[in-house]
Amino acid sequence: MKRHMREDYLVEGEGLLSFDDRQEPTTRRPSTTAELRKFRFSRLGPEGRALSEPTRVAVAEAMVAGTNADSADPAVPAGYTYLGQFVDHDLTLDNTAAALGEDVSVDELLQGRSPALDLDSLYGRGPGDTHDRVFYSADGVHLKTGTTAAVAGDDPAVNQDRDGFDLPRSGLGSSKRERRAALIPDARNDENLAVAQTHLAFIRFHNLVVDQLAEGGLSGAALFRAARSVVVKHYQWLLVHDFLPRIVSPEVVDEVFSRGRRFFEVSAGYGAGRRDRAVQPGDRPTMPIEFSVAAYRLGHSMIRAVYDWNRVFNTRSDVPGVLAPGTLELLFQFSGTSGILSPDGTIADPESGSFERLPTNWIADFRRLYDFTEAGRDDLVAVVRRDETDPGQRQLNLTQRIDTRLVDPLRNLPLGSFGGQDAPPAIELNLAFRNLTRAVMVRLASGQQLAQLFDLVPLKADEILGGLDGAVLDGLSDEQKTELTTNTPLWFYILREAEFNGGRLDGVGARIVAEVFHRAIEGSRISILRDPTWRPTLGPDDETFRMVDLLLYAFEGNTELLNPVG
Repeated sequence: MKRHMREDYLVEGEGLLSFDDRQEPTTRRPSTTAELRKFRFSRLGPEGRALSEPTRVAVAEAMVAGTNADSADPAVPAGYTYLGQFVDHDLTLDNTAAALGEDVSVDELLQGRSPALDLDSLYGRGPGDTHDRVFYSADGVHLKTGTTAAVAGDDPAVNQDRDGFDLPRSGLGSSKRERRAALIPDARNDENLAVAQTHLAFIRFHNLVVDQLAEGGLSGAALFRAARSVVVKHYQWLLVHDFLPRIVSPEVVDEVFSRGRRFFEVSAGYGAGRRDRAVQPGDRPTMPIEFSVAAYRLGHSMIRAVYDWNRVFNTRSDVPGVLAPGTLELLFQFSGTSGILSPDGTIADPESGSFERLPTNWIADFRRLYDFTEAGRDDLVAVVRRDETDPGQRQLNLTQRIDTRLVDPLRNLPLGSFGGQDAPPAIELNLAFRNLTRAVMVRLASGQQLAQLFDLVPLKADEILGGLDGAVLDGLSDEQKTELTTNTPLWFYILREAEFNGGRLDGVGARIVAEVFHRAIEGSRISILRDPTWRPTLGPDDETFRMVDLLLYAFEGNTELLNPVG
């Protein structure tokens, strides 16, 4: 597992940032091939001062002590939480990791470690690569899908195998963990069921684009290249026009994508900011640690503790056929990387459990994760009723509001997240504490330092301490409060900003996220920013393509495919 295991960061111009044996932050030069191969980061702002450990503990405990509200204005469907995680893995995948050193040129090595939004987490290095052809069907154009496993019982919708509704799995090896492994370029996309089903939707989207283009006479390598270009450009379009405006102030998104970046790797002709790091649009992008360690960890606040996942797993326990709520813990359990794909066994033992493919009753009902009424499909609304006289209740899951609170399950991360069986100290299971501690390791700038860099008015001390319906910090001592308000960890600061902006990133957080997305799209091998006349062709018009449009295309607009469990 890599998700919560990153213990060092290779920052260009600085070296390898990590903790030493005394858990003090340290910098050293990479000394091994493995260290030299690490994903490279950059620094956007100045170095910061460490927040003391007692204050980090107090803040972290406050962040998981309450319950944040569903996103309010506007309501954000819960699927965007895991689309955001899928995007994070696309940005940070090292798609040369499986290849031997002699198989990879220097240019490929650098590009493979560049933050780009070109779906290498879906495609890997392509069907022509010796290592990655395993992700593709025999024709070398379609991506493989998997088949779910029937669940015995009286329910005919789940007592059958369903082809195309699980990730493709190895099925080979001497251990269950090996046989359960998903045949996808990034194992992190099978670390919870929601991101796994998101990845599956992109596989299906690609395959149907292939089928459409094949009707025009393309075949072989030319067909694959054309399909990938179509898929990547539609993906980038929905990120800019659908995903980002839901989580970032639309005004900032519009400014950055119409006028260019002002602070991060500024290009000639873009913006009016610093020019000391001027780049050409096709140059290799970097990943600022301010984005990776702070700003883009906004998604941790969006996670729900419980989901109305499908007809079988939802919160309406009074309805016949409902087995249990779709808890966050179960979404980890029914994955192949963090879990065991099984209702029996224990997630702490990867060799336990009776299933080696996703059980059919855990297929996602996408109508509960996205709002298809946005596409005029009022027929694609999930409603749960007890009986024919019950008017029913709509089962659309919303994200938790972006703020300084995390749901309680994130107080105790599953041990599978740490790549081994030995439990760390209890506080290190707290995701908030881990995020705050990573900032210390990389000497991350404070929120106030970034506000100064961006010429923004910083949050006041009473705003940092009081927030707006966020984490309650009454338990901090006066000394800790002073330390926090004068040297606010960037991640906490950005989430506090969002509380005063209706649950969207604003100020420092908005600027970092919008500019990094812009740079990652600009620097991608396939880029709508370097092809400014391109417009989507698979949505309702040539200006619109949203995640609901991608799902409608991938599942053929068919409610039985978007919701096969019924």
